[in-house]
Amino acid sequence: MPIDYQQIYEKIQEIGKGARERKKTLEERRVKARELLNLYASNPEFLRNKVDSAKAVDPNLRCAYPLTENIASSFDVQPAPVSPTLIAADGSQINPDRHASVQFGLVNVGAIIMKLNSGEAPEITTESELLFGDDLFPNGVPMSDGMVALKRDLAEREKLDKLSKGIKGQVVTFTDGPIELWGAKGDDAQAYSEFVDRYKTILSRLQTRGVVTAGYVDKPSADLVVRLLEIAMADQEQMQKLRVFHPLRGVSDRWLYGERENPLLKPGHRSAVFRIQSSSEKNYKGVLELHFFYLNVGTEGHPWPVRVEVPKWVVDDKEKLNLLHAVLVEQCKMMGSKPYPYLLNRAHEIAVVKNEEKQQIEQLLTMELSRHGEETDDPSHKQAGKDALASGRKRYGK
Repeated sequence: MPIDYQQIYEKIQEIGKGARERKKTLEERRVKARELLNLYASNPEFLRNKVDSAKAVDPNLRCAYPLTENIASSFDVQPAPVSPTLIAADGSQINPDRHASVQFGLVNVGAIIMKLNSGEAPEITTESELLFGDDLFPNGVPMSDGMVALKRDLAEREKLDKLSKGIKGQVVTFTDGPIELWGAKGDDAQAYSEFVDRYKTILSRLQTRGVVTAGYVDKPSADLVVRLLEIAMADQEQMQKLRVFHPLRGVSDRWLYGERENPLLKPGHRSAVFRIQSSSEKNYKGVLELHFFYLNVGTEGHPWPVRVEVPKWVVDDKEKLNLLHAVLVEQCKMMGSKPYPYLLNRAHEIAVVKNEEKQQIEQLLTMELSRHGEETDDPSHKQAGKDALASGRKRYGK
């Protein structure tokens, strides 16, 4: 049965009728957000006290936690005094599929190393881990898609740690997405805890060697600074009901720092640095504390704020922070009108696993198991139907 476009169209018309009122409400909230930002910009101590009070009510509170900089600051990029080695890593995965003929998973990590101003060609490397049998049941619990993604994230960081060893001079590493290990906490608490412990060990090794490391979040959706402003305006009664207190709903951090007509951050500028207040802060102590800043990698008239997450040891060393700032600005310029770190884009190209590669791995694995007399199953009838439909469409051009 095809989509009932009549039902969809009726809903779209209903959405359209409310557009004017939604726009008016959003504009009012945006004005309020800017007013609050200007009001508290030079008073981070007040904001820290408000967050501390809110955290006492809700330990799982997630928002920006100001340090000492004016929260409306805009810092221009500083010339990098050194030519660092850059390492970017990205990963992809195949999740176990109960509809397939054989159960397996795959984590594939691609990385690229480039020594700036050296004239040397970038070095490309990949690492692939096939998951089968007991690998899919850590602690006796079936591995979920979320846990496979967590394993991929950890493998990316392990790759950065391995490749950065022995490199002389300053090293800057980055991955796509938050620097904090994210998701899958409820799937397997023990496995998640083990992943976090291994990850903290990696971060500690990078810190010991003085490596700059960061997570690059393109088009971020977590409005951590806007949430801070909401907490700032909450009275005592509202503070007790923070989870439903969202007077600035719809206003985004991206708009706050990158309003098209009057962006808070000029092209190439970064914001103040904030600590990430979240339930995960207990896992990242001391020099491992997680922080972030916004960076406008766009151009005049086309702002594009991204969130850059870094550990405390990078924040505490202004030279490292300025170097990372400069590197990311230059990397994004290399991609032209669609700013994104060039090396991360290359790492993604290296790491991505295509569907035909997945099918080939499945066929090779099935053949090898059969050759050694081990039974394999047939694909589910549901999957067989999907495959037949896909094949028919491909064959007949539908």
